[in-house]
Amino acid sequence: MHMHSWITTTLAILAICGAASATLTTGARSTKADGLRALDGEWVYVEDRTEGRPIEEHQPSMSSKVVFRVEDDALVLMRRDGPIRIALDGSPTDVTRQGSIARYHGGWKDGAFTYEIELMRASDQSRTGLIRTVLRPTPEGLLARVSVAPPTALDSTALYRHAPDIALPAPAKAAIEDVAWLSGAWVGTKGAEGATSIEERWTQPLGGAMLAVSRTVSRGKMVAFEYLRIIEREAGLIYVAQPGGAPPTEFVLTELDGTRAVFENPRHDFPQRIEYELAAEGALAASIGYAKGGRPRRFDFKSE
Repeated sequence: MHMHSWITTTLAILAICGAASATLTTGARSTKADGLRALDGEWVYVEDRTEGRPIEEHQPSMSSKVVFRVEDDALVLMRRDGPIRIALDGSPTDVTRQGSIARYHGGWKDGAFTYEIELMRASDQSRTGLIRTVLRPTPEGLLARVSVAPPTALDSTALYRHAPDIALPAPAKAAIEDVAWLSGAWVGTKGAEGATSIEERWTQPLGGAMLAVSRTVSRGKMVAFEYLRIIEREAGLIYVAQPGGAPPTEFVLTELDGTRAVFENPRHDFPQRIEYELAAEGALAASIGYAKGGRPRRFDFKSE
C-alpha cells in the first residue's frame, strides 16, 4: 500500500471512530436529559411497593404529593417552606434550620436521580443521620425509594404518578335520597379526656344536594373548619370538600351498601378515600385514608 493511501485510510477510520464516540456521548447525554425531564412536575402517591410490607402498613415513601422542577443545572424540590436546589454536578446545598444543617447533594446515574441528605449539628457539623432518595422514572410512573440510616432504619418504595395519569374509579348508581341517613348533627371527641371535639351538621336532601359544615374545637378554640356537600349528578353522587374554605375537591361515590357509603378520588394527595357508616344503634363512623392500603383515620360520632 502506498504511504498516501495508508494515511488516507487511517484518517477515515479515525474519523469514523470519532463520530461513533461522539454519537455514543450525545446519546448518553440525551438519555440523561430525557430521564431528568421525566421527573418534572407534580406527583401523587399511588401505592406502596415496599417488599414484604403488610397492606395495613402501606404508606408513601415521600409525602403524599411531591413537586419537582427540572432546571439546566439542578433538580429543585418544591417545598412549602421554600425550594431546595440540588445541583446536577454533585456540589452540596446546605439548608440550616433551628440549629441543624441538612446538606443535599446528588446526581443522575443508572437511569435514576439519587440524592442524599446529610443531617448535621450546626455547632460542629457532626453527622446525626442520612437519608437517601432514589427517583426512577418508569413506564408506569415514578418509583421513589427512600432509605433512612440509623438511628431510625427505614427502607420504603412507592409508586407516584401525575394526577391526569391516575384512573378515576367507576361511580356507583345512586340518588341523593339514598344517603339521607347521613343528615343530622353529629358530634364526636378525641384525645385525652375528649379534649378535642369534632362536629358535622348535615342538612336533609333537597334540590339534589345535601350541605354540611364541620368544626374542630380543641381546648375551647376552633382549630379547623370545613364546608361539605353531596351533590347529585347524572353519573351518581359527588362528595365535595372544602377544608378551611379552600377550593373544592371532588370525590366520587364508588360504594353504597345500605347505610355505608364510600367516596374516592385517587388523584388527590390525602385523603383519597372517605367512608361513612351508620351503625344499627345510631352511631356514625367516618374514616379517611388512601385508595389502597394503610390505616385509615377513624372518627366516631353520636347524634346530638
